[in-house]
Amino acid sequence: MLYQIYETQRSIMEPFADLAEVAAKLYSNPLLPIAQWPGSQRISAAYDLMHRLGKDYEKPEFGIRTVDVDGVDVAIHERVEINKPFCELRRFKRFTDDANTLTQLKGQPVVLVVAPLSGHYATLLRDTVRTMLKEHKVYITDWKNARLVPLSEGEFHLDDYVNYVQEFIRHLQAKYGNCHVISVCQPTVPVLAAVSLMASRGETTPLTMTMMGGPIDARKSPTAVNNLAVQRSHSWFENNVIYRVPDSFPGAGRRVYPGFLQHTGFVAMNPDRHATSHYDYFQDLIKGDNSSAESHRRFYDEYNAVLDMDADYYLETIETVFQDFKLVHGTWDVRNENGRVERVRPQDIRTTALLTVEGELDDISGSGQTAAAHDLCTGVPPQQHMHYEAKGAGHYGIFSGRRWREMVYPVVKAFIISHQPTEPADASEASEAAPVPTATVKAAKRAAPRKPAAKAAKTVQAAPAKASAGAVRQRNGVKKVSATSKG
Repeated sequence: MLYQIYETQRSIMEPFADLAEVAAKLYSNPLLPIAQWPGSQRISAAYDLMHRLGKDYEKPEFGIRTVDVDGVDVAIHERVEINKPFCELRRFKRFTDDANTLTQLKGQPVVLVVAPLSGHYATLLRDTVRTMLKEHKVYITDWKNARLVPLSEGEFHLDDYVNYVQEFIRHLQAKYGNCHVISVCQPTVPVLAAVSLMASRGETTPLTMTMMGGPIDARKSPTAVNNLAVQRSHSWFENNVIYRVPDSFPGAGRRVYPGFLQHTGFVAMNPDRHATSHYDYFQDLIKGDNSSAESHRRFYDEYNAVLDMDADYYLETIETVFQDFKLVHGTWDVRNENGRVERVRPQDIRTTALLTVEGELDDISGSGQTAAAHDLCTGVPPQQHMHYEAKGAGHYGIFSGRRWREMVYPVVKAFIISHQPTEPADASEASEAAPVPTATVKAAKRAAPRKPAAKAAKTVQAAPAKASAGAVRQRNGVKKVSATSKG
């Protein structure tokens, strides 16, 4: 019933939000006499803020049209490679008309970025993707809004998430021989499960796993998110946050954790910060600071766009990850696509190198939660383990913004390159990487041959060129890197 009430209220407010947008433009249009009135700029700012607080936020676009490689633009074509009921495997295909550049682009590492299914859309990792496209072939899991998935497509469970990841990995392996996997936040747990199951069956596993800010062991340094999950019972979540999708959407009748409730929770975590941000936006509009105002819009266009999550998936995640800690206890069983139940055994992983990344100031996944993966993956040789802590970085800073680009990415890039085979790209990839005459690209000179495993630590230590006070230390067989930013 709450979902229907919310949709009714939103429908009523929508025309008023549209009128506020029109009024804001009228009072700020320099060609109209009304814009010359005293206080018109303040009135326009008030209407603009009213519009943004009342409007509906749809799924944003990735909007990555080109990527700068050594000062030259590389054209990007975004396309869906695999379309599943609840997820799309999305590829960012790079094009150039320069033969030498084309050859080097083909030989670069293939990376599957597994985006979170925890409220926001995969576009939250736009900066992650844009940065990696300079030196990697990038694919990403683009999860669908559950309210748009008809009931005829069936249910979606945590097991299905794990199976999707395995299918996507196998697809890239069949196309390129192998791949690297990066998981950000929530998917660290199902990705570790997916690779563990592949290893237990004797399948080829990815060359590397990079896990960033995820709750592998949510018992360590618990945050407000962890405490909420522990303090409330499974039945409480089912009775208080799960509702059925209204008839106005394709997924009518599906049980979901609605996006509007999730957004309310996000804002409630830092209400003062959001209030201050909106007040600053109001002041920027009055002052005519268009640059700061546009930055605010870009951030909240992303932050306010929240999808519905299927109820089964959400409740099972709460129980498995935050209440029963099944992964670290070794009690997690997953039903595969054939209906067979298999035990998740991270200790069976032997040929996949592991890098974990944490932010010093992460208030979503506490210190040590992601690094706990090293204690589970005991079958991985000691020299293939590495942990990196980004000093001064919060949760979003480890995959977006300046700290991601200057501190974290160089470490991730070096780790991937150090485990990348030197075999040339296969014929199927070469044939579909046809040049595009409208884009001229210079060679990306950063592709490097694979280095012996014993030198991997040295490579990662030297990677953050813009970091100072960098240090590498080894404890319990896990190499650890820390760095602080210069600026």
